[in-house]
Amino acid sequence: MSCLNRRQILSLTAVAGVGAAAALGGCSTVLEPLGGVSLRPAQDMEALAPVAPREFRAAWVATVANIDWPSRKGLSTAQQQSEMRAMLDRAVALRLNAIILQVRTSADALYASELEPWSEYLTGTQGQAPEPWYDPLALWISEAHARGLELHAWFNPFRARQSKAASPAASSHLSKTRPDWVKQYGDQLWIDPGEPAAADHSLAVFLDVLQRYDVDGIHIDDYFYPYPVTQGAQSDNPKAEVDFPDQPSWQRYLDAGGVLGRDDWRRSNVDALIERIYRGIRKTKPWVRFGISPFGLGRPELRPPEIRGFSQYHKLYADVERWVAQGWFDYLVPQLYWTIATKEQAFGPLLNYWHQQNTQNRHVWAGLFTSRVAAENVTPKPPTTWASQEIADQIALVRARAPDSGHVHFSMVALMGNRQGLGEQLQADLYAQSALVPATPWMSADRVGSFKVELTSRREGDYQLQLQAEPPNATHLRWVLWLRYGTRWALHTTGQTGLELLKRSPNGDLLNALVVSTLDRVGNESPRQGYRVMEPIL
Repeated sequence: MSCLNRRQILSLTAVAGVGAAAALGGCSTVLEPLGGVSLRPAQDMEALAPVAPREFRAAWVATVANIDWPSRKGLSTAQQQSEMRAMLDRAVALRLNAIILQVRTSADALYASELEPWSEYLTGTQGQAPEPWYDPLALWISEAHARGLELHAWFNPFRARQSKAASPAASSHLSKTRPDWVKQYGDQLWIDPGEPAAADHSLAVFLDVLQRYDVDGIHIDDYFYPYPVTQGAQSDNPKAEVDFPDQPSWQRYLDAGGVLGRDDWRRSNVDALIERIYRGIRKTKPWVRFGISPFGLGRPELRPPEIRGFSQYHKLYADVERWVAQGWFDYLVPQLYWTIATKEQAFGPLLNYWHQQNTQNRHVWAGLFTSRVAAENVTPKPPTTWASQEIADQIALVRARAPDSGHVHFSMVALMGNRQGLGEQLQADLYAQSALVPATPWMSADRVGSFKVELTSRREGDYQLQLQAEPPNATHLRWVLWLRYGTRWALHTTGQTGLELLKRSPNGDLLNALVVSTLDRVGNESPRQGYRVMEPIL
C-alpha cells in the first residue's frame, strides 16, 4: 500500500469519528523525526481505555462468475490488484474486521497451485496464470493483514464446473485427469463425494493452502452434494428430481460390505470430509479456524414448527446438526437469507434455532443477504429487493440475541457503494466503533511476550508511532490501539508496526494518551500498556 498523504489521513480520521487515524508504514518517503514528544508509562490509562467491543464483521468476496472480484475476466494484473485494494480499503472504512475470499470455485485455484489449474475467473482461460505473474491469494493476505483484517480462504468442496463457466477445461483439471470422479449433473460438473480418492484430493487442496499461506481461516460453503435439478419440460414428469449419478461409487461401497442405506451413506461421505478437515487443521496449524456456511434451514423434524422449506439434510446430505453436536468446526455461518417478516423462513427463529443447537459453544455468526439491497436506478430492477433497513434490523437482532457474536455479508459488492444509504448507516451508526474479532478460547496460539512503543514528532507536526514485539520476528501480529483525543477514545487495529498519527483531531483536540495491546492468532488480547503523550514545555 502506498504512503497516505495528509488529505487521506484526514479522510480516515473523519471516518473514525474522533480524529484517530493510522497510515500504514514502510513507505519510501518517510519524513525525518524531530524528537521532542515522549511517552510516559501510565497504568491508569490502561484501565481508563474502554474494553474493546467484540463482533465478527465480515464480507464474502465471491470470485465465481466474477460476482465480486475480479469484476470481470481478463483484467490486467494492475487492474485486479487495484480492485483488490479498493475492496480492502472499503472494508477498513466500514470497520469490518475480516474478509472471506473464495479461492476454489470449481476444482480450480485463485492462487499458485500444483494440484489444480488457475481459475478462468482471473484471465478468462482456465489454467492461464495472471500476466504479469502474481499470486492473488498471497497478495490478498498481505494486504488484508497490513490493514488489520483477517483473511479466510473459502473453498467449494465438490463443484467441478459452474454453470456460467465458458473456458474449456484445462488439461490438468479433474474432469480431464480423473473423469471417473467427475459427474455431469444438470448444467454443472460435480466431484462425486462417494469416491474416496476424490475426497482425499479435496482434503489435500485445503491442507495445501493451509500449509503454504498465512490464512486465518479455512472456510467451506453450502455445496456438498448438489442442489437438486429436475427432469425439465422434455420429460413426462418435469418436476421430478434427477438423482445424483453416483451409482459406480455406491455399488463399490455395497460390494465391499457396506450396510448403510444410500442416503445415510451419502451423508457419511460428507461427514467424513468435515471431520477430516477439522482434524487436519488442528494438527497442522492449530490457530487457524475452520468455518462452515451451510444453508440456513435445519432438519425438518428439529426446526421450529412455523419453519418450512428445503431440507439440506435430505437433499444436500449435509447433517449440520451432527457437526454442531460434535464440534467439528470453530464457527458456523448459517445462510439466513430471508427477512425478519418472512413467515415460513423468519430470520429471528432461524437465528435462535442455530444458537440452540450450539451445545459445544462454538461461534455462530449469521449470514446476511446484503446483496438483496439493490442500488437505486438499477436496470433491469431485480425481481426481489430489500430495503436497507432490513439489514440494519437483522444486525440489531443478532446483537440482541447473541451479544459479541457476529455476522457476514453476502457479498462485498453490495458494500462497495452506498446502496439506499446502507454504507452511511453502517459507518455512522451500526459500525460507529471498531470491534475486535471474538476470541476463540478452545484454540491455542503463541502469545507475544512483550513489546516496545515509541512516539516521535514529524516535520508536518504529526507523530510517528513505532511498535516492536519481543521477539521481533513475531509473525502476523495484530496491534490494538486506543487513542485518546481530548476525553474521547477511539479503537484501531493494524498489522503494521509503523504508523502516522494525527497530533490533533479535526475538531482540534490533542492526542494526549494511547493504550497498546496485541492480539494472538485466536483473538486473545495481551495485557495493555498505557502511556501519556508528553509534549515539551516551550
